[in-house]
Amino acid sequence: MRKQILFLFLTLNAFFSLAGQVKGPRIGYIDMEYILQNVSNYKEAQNQLEEKAIKWKQEIETKKNSIQKLVDELKTEKALLTKELIEEREAEIHYLEKEVLEFQQKRFGANGDLMQQKLILTKPVQDQVFTTVQDIAEAKQFDFIFDKSSDLTILFAAKKFDISDQVLRVINRTEKREQLTKKQQKNLEDKENKEDALDENDTLKERQKILDARKEEREKILADRKQLQEAKKKEFDDRRKKLAEEKIAKKNSSTSSNTGTEKAANDNASKEKMQAAELARKKQGEEKQILLDERKKVIEDNKKALEEKRKKAIEDRENKKNGTVSEKVTTDVSKVDSTKIKIEEAKLKQANAKQKAIEDRKKLLEENKKAAEEKRNKIMEERAAAKKAAEEKLKSNTNKN
Repeated sequence: MRKQILFLFLTLNAFFSLAGQVKGPRIGYIDMEYILQNVSNYKEAQNQLEEKAIKWKQEIETKKNSIQKLVDELKTEKALLTKELIEEREAEIHYLEKEVLEFQQKRFGANGDLMQQKLILTKPVQDQVFTTVQDIAEAKQFDFIFDKSSDLTILFAAKKFDISDQVLRVINRTEKREQLTKKQQKNLEDKENKEDALDENDTLKERQKILDARKEEREKILADRKQLQEAKKKEFDDRRKKLAEEKIAKKNSSTSSNTGTEKAANDNASKEKMQAAELARKKQGEEKQILLDERKKVIEDNKKALEEKRKKAIEDRENKKNGTVSEKVTTDVSKVDSTKIKIEEAKLKQANAKQKAIEDRKKLLEENKKAAEEKRNKIMEERAAAKKAAEEKLKSNTNKN
């Protein structure tokens, strides 16, 4: 009995060992279109090519519009033209239409510029993809790798055999390594090794997917909770603001009459005070003007007396025989008189300048007064408008309630 059990155990062990050694071919596939759309260099080149295509289409549309314009003109003027002119214009239109078709075929035909440049852009990326696929196949011992976007018909392919993301990741790694430091490259290699381990182990890969799904769900819950908190906070702020506005409106309505009376009394008092100050300044200016006029009159009288005295001295000099003494006295008198006249003229000039400064100051005060009055009126109008708006708002809130 023991021998039979031992024989059966050895037979099963040998069977499972052989089954483990014999395994089927390892197959994978890629999606070339998906890879190309996610390579940064290809996307930039594709955008440039699309811009060129749009520009070519605009050129074609412009030419077609020009031809259509010639056709419309021919229809309008056909009754007035001779047969030769009509045939000439029709030939010109036919030539232009043929030229547009040739240009369109040159740009967008099967062998046109668009297809040629697209092939030029696609070939380097395709070569890079083929090289990457070969490296992955050798490293991970794939027997077959197909292209899902090619003419090969694949009726069904499980997602776990798709290595497009691995190929794309290798291509992006190559581009990133050129711009990284040694420390960053080491961190990137650790991250890549972790990703490769996930790709090779289906269990770890599924576990990582579950963790990513849970993380995404948790972030969504947190975002919804934050949004709900913000909505509640906004609702609370709106309610508090509304209560504050109602309280202010109620306070304004209860104190509006008292405020208006006090405001009117304050305005009248300030107005009377400004008028009294203006009268005092005006009276002071008039008194200064009277003093200046009197002083001017005295200076003119002194000037007149000195002039008469000088004339009299000249006359005495002519009447007297002793001309030398008389002339000397006259000269001294004339010098004294001229000096006094100059002093009086200087004083008069100073007084005029002072009077002008007083007048300028008076004018400035009047302008400041006018500006202050306009500012006060503007403030009163704004207060009245604000009061009216508050009353209307309070009234509308009352009607709503």
